Amino acid sequence: MTIRWGILGAGGIARAFTSDLLGSGLPVTAVGSRDVARAQQFVDDTGLEGATAHGSYESLVADDAVDAVYVASPHPFHAEHALLAIAAGKHVLVEKPFTVTADEARRVLQAGRDSGVAVLEAMWTRYLPQSVRLRELVRDGAIGDVVLLTAQHLQSLPTDPRHRLNDPALGGGALLDLGVYPVSFAHDLLGTPEQVQGSAVLSDQGVDARIAGQLSYASGATAHVHAALDVAGHNTAVVHGTAGRVEVDATFYAPGGFTVLDADGAVVERFDADDDGLRGMQHQALELQRVVEAGELESPQLTHDGIVAVMETMDELRRQVGVRYDADA
Repeated sequence: MTIRWGILGAGGIARAFTSDLLGSGLPVTAVGSRDVARAQQFVDDTGLEGATAHGSYESLVADDAVDAVYVASPHPFHAEHALLAIAAGKHVLVEKPFTVTADEARRVLQAGRDSGVAVLEAMWTRYLPQSVRLRELVRDGAIGDVVLLTAQHLQSLPTDPRHRLNDPALGGGALLDLGVYPVSFAHDLLGTPEQVQGSAVLSDQGVDARIAGQLSYASGATAHVHAALDVAGHNTAVVHGTAGRVEVDATFYAPGGFTVLDADGAVVERFDADDDGLRGMQHQALELQRVVEAGELESPQLTHDGIVAVMETMDELRRQVGVRYDADA
């Protein structure tokens, strides 16, 4: 069975995902927007011959030609739209962050399990070949015991207070949009932290313009994660172990490579991603396809418990720095 995709939302990330689907030969049969003209423009611009343009999300998820829905609406609507698709019996891939809060995540994931449909988070980094290899190396002790992880995602982004990144009503702030990458990266390699400490600089609108987190683990390992909306940076990650380290190339969360070095700094392994001309978002779609074919409901690369754990860490960071959204009520 080849999964037929419906795209919920017609923004930039949905276009990037659709491009990678088409580049991988995966079918997109429908697009949904609140405005049918915008949905049709998306179909035309992306070359989706034969795809249906829907003028409502309800119509999209009811489409019999759709097997799985990619939820690409703004953060505060992820839970609502994922639940809409699940209620229609569709498998779901929800753009990161999965939801705004851990409670929302739990509700969506339980609904998916109750309905017997696969639910994955579109944290594309988790499914990239470099991430698969890096997990193997850490698991097999290639750098000894991990003691320190650092990762940052720093961007200089629009300052307009009406922009979604700066608007609390739209889930604005550095953490949900950018910080989710280093937080998820730390969870991927170290698991759920025992202790979370956060600090932030808030904008005039009350969202985190810059945020830093220290995640502490029972093993004694520490992860330092940073995100910012107002300063561009060299977005690398380093994983330090007792017997060496892994230096992940910029941009650490996108397709690329890494270098494994021993304790003396000698190169042990170099990994480089294949340049297939795509952005890399097809890997998460292929994983959902595999999960469905296997009769499973979640991916071992990012389990349901893992999704909730990441959201819990971000909830705690936001609580400590004083960033609240309507979903926290």
